[in-house]
Amino acid sequence: MPNPHLSILVVDDAKFSSAMIGRALTQAGYLDVRFATSAAEALRQLELRPASVLLADWLMPEMDGLDLTSRVRQLDETADHYTYVILLTGKEGDNVLVEAFDRGVDDFISKASMNEQLVPRVYAADRLCNTLQRLLQENRMLTLNIASLEQRNLVDPLTGLGNPRYLQQKLSDSLRQIESRGGAVCYLLIGLQDAGTLRSQYGNTFYNELLHGVARRLQQLVRPLDVLARIDDNHFALITLIDDLQECSPSSFKRLHEGLNLKAFKTSEGFITLKAGISLVGLDAKSLPLDPNHLISHAARLLPDSYASGRVNAARMPQPQPQ
Repeated sequence: MPNPHLSILVVDDAKFSSAMIGRALTQAGYLDVRFATSAAEALRQLELRPASVLLADWLMPEMDGLDLTSRVRQLDETADHYTYVILLTGKEGDNVLVEAFDRGVDDFISKASMNEQLVPRVYAADRLCNTLQRLLQENRMLTLNIASLEQRNLVDPLTGLGNPRYLQQKLSDSLRQIESRGGAVCYLLIGLQDAGTLRSQYGNTFYNELLHGVARRLQQLVRPLDVLARIDDNHFALITLIDDLQECSPSSFKRLHEGLNLKAFKTSEGFITLKAGISLVGLDAKSLPLDPNHLISHAARLLPDSYASGRVNAARMPQPQPQ
């Protein structure tokens, strides 16, 4: 059975197409169906009230469905919400689909088969939305519970990530793991180059909001078992365990670098673009024994070159010299 109160927003500049979609959804039992004739109008509506499902035409003037999807994902970041995006398209081909999925699109409906595909696809989105919203609620509760453990001094209360002490513990654990089991560690230092300027320009309240947004973006870009920590107001850190040291390369973290630098952050002061640098240090058991502080310091020395080059700056931890 469909959820009659599922919030659906239909975005199409063709009134006839919108009317046909609206009629089909109403007949299927959906009561909360809104309409927008442009991507800009859709964004205004979503800022006032999020939708669970967004049905949008891929080809629209001024802003197409892919750009709209990117903006919706930015809204989702700030609202602890997930919008299931379905694009209506006449395009075909694997390359087209790969690009769209990479931009955050969840599903497609072919215009040639819309009468057959529309309601079943929305039914599927309906089921997934219930699960997604429940998971988001559980994540919010988990974040609150983690923050309540601050007295253990391992959690950063602003972002819910680990704090510097947590980072030290996880680095030590990771070094012990590669010593006993093999594999390698990648340690990434992530710096916000223009942090001081933004803080001076907009104030502490805005800056805390921005740091929270950066933390959420990082959580979306890394693997579930990776370790994230906030070191201070300008720096975050990431620890990831890999099987082969060769994987600890700038290309492996290109998506992370682009996700911070190329996608703006929605804030109370509007969309803010950051300049973030990433230094990367990789090591395996050959570099042990190693004090975690040496690894942290090595990454810090590499970070200015990342700011200057606009790329991930990588190095391997040298092997200890024999006594």
